[in-house]
Amino acid sequence: MAAILECVPNFSEGRDMAVIKQITDRIQTVEGVKLLNVDPGASTNRTVVTFVGPPDAVCEAAFLAAQKAAEVIDMRKHKGEHPRFGAIDVCPLVPISGITMEETVILARKLAQRIGEELGIHVYCYEYAAYDERRKNLAYCRAGEYEGLHDKLASPDGKPDFGPTTLNEKSGAVAVGARDFLVAYNVNLNTTSTRRANAIAFDVREKGRIKREGDPLTGKIIKDADGKPVMIPGSLKNVKAIGWYIEEYGIAQISINLTNIQETPVHVVFEEVCQKAEERGVRVTGSELVGLIPLQAMLDAGTYFLKKQQRSTGIPEKEIIKIAVKSLGLNDLAPFNPDDKIIEYAMQRDQKGKRLADLTVADFIALTCSEAPAPGGGSVAACMGSLGAALAAMVANLSAHKRGWDERWQEFSDWAEQGKTAYEQLLRLVDEDTLAFNNLMQAFALPKNTEAEKAARKQAIQQATRQAIEIPFRVMTVALDSMTVIKAMAETGNPNSISDAGVAALAARSAVLGAFLNVKINAGGLDDKEYVNNLLTRGREMEKQAIALEWEILKIVNAKIGS
Repeated sequence: MAAILECVPNFSEGRDMAVIKQITDRIQTVEGVKLLNVDPGASTNRTVVTFVGPPDAVCEAAFLAAQKAAEVIDMRKHKGEHPRFGAIDVCPLVPISGITMEETVILARKLAQRIGEELGIHVYCYEYAAYDERRKNLAYCRAGEYEGLHDKLASPDGKPDFGPTTLNEKSGAVAVGARDFLVAYNVNLNTTSTRRANAIAFDVREKGRIKREGDPLTGKIIKDADGKPVMIPGSLKNVKAIGWYIEEYGIAQISINLTNIQETPVHVVFEEVCQKAEERGVRVTGSELVGLIPLQAMLDAGTYFLKKQQRSTGIPEKEIIKIAVKSLGLNDLAPFNPDDKIIEYAMQRDQKGKRLADLTVADFIALTCSEAPAPGGGSVAACMGSLGAALAAMVANLSAHKRGWDERWQEFSDWAEQGKTAYEQLLRLVDEDTLAFNNLMQAFALPKNTEAEKAARKQAIQQATRQAIEIPFRVMTVALDSMTVIKAMAETGNPNSISDAGVAALAARSAVLGAFLNVKINAGGLDDKEYVNNLLTRGREMEKQAIALEWEILKIVNAKIGS
């Protein structure tokens, strides 16, 4: 797996788009780096930028961004709602795939040293990259903000990890770190009161609020034996939050950082804030994401709200995301575009429209009909299987909403989930089968002039042939598994959709048999005969099972139809 690193620098400029573009243009000069998102905020006067790529390329882009920010941003003139202490205020590196946190820490510290030494900026290493335990907390590093930097640098505790100890008035300081994926998330309130927003923030954030005698706002602070204020913890773990007023929208918000969305998901935070706000006579009107969010977090949110409504969760991914967007009110302040805000979609944006699965039905059929050898039978088999599984999911979803069957919604939702998973897997295999065919053709086209070239060509052909066998075999496996859902829907599903279950069975059986033809034709080209014989034996058994299941399902369907 190729190593992918994410960088999410925050720049202290959110109003002058020409300045922001100069910075992002420098990021895009680095080969291999993909700019995913640029999210400026006028009231905060701050821009969050997200880019990904190979680790070394991402670190180079981060350095160039810091260099340009130091040129075009003057902290002596900066004002904004968000805490900050430098032109490039924070620069976290986030491991996405193929790289460990330990490796990310090494890269973050190298980047920090380079920024400090080459750009003359004060650098504090935070989170996992921190040298000082106290500096793991970004708030500790940024305490006093830009205005307090002079005094901070003069104190022993404020000495930066890298860079000068004499104040860089123009650029200030930067916190460079390695951290887990963080979601920056704001919840909108129907009030202009920062005090009320802060009260709700203190209710939910892990740190909580200072304990006082009597009045919780003005009472005497209670301290522990060491003289430190005693804290009343908030209700949510892994949550940092403050309240502020956003002049741009004329509302107060709760600004939240979620540091572990596996333990404390976005939808849990939203629901908790809604409850705490209501207790204080305030209403949540919606929310907004700053930067990007993982796809799974949105799917988890949509699934949560669907279950809360006792609705089936076995619906297409895009529909689940729509539910999440509506339920969280992510369109409250500005349109929410999943292609821009969901990290996996943003990374795949350039591939949209290039896959067979993105074609219209008419275009897919026309392409199949053309003189091109692919897509061929393997992709069509996968497509038939996907349609069969989708029909099974449809019957389950209709059954979950059938009048009088309300108590059975979870049963049918579970079946719909299985059908949806199968159709999504088979839909991906439509493209993978054609890709396997193309790889095989490329292997045959390799040069064979020398013995070395002949050996390399033979190895490439064998690898591509194995792939061309394994992909249709996966089509067989998934399509056969989907017939379990189809049979259940024929037996127990909405009787008004019984014919759909029958068509699904025909499509699934055809997918199994059609994919097996592709397995057999490609098997002849593989030298590993033991592997081939084992696969063909299993394939013949799956073929029999598919035919038997189709017969059983059609018998049920015809009996219920009455013919």
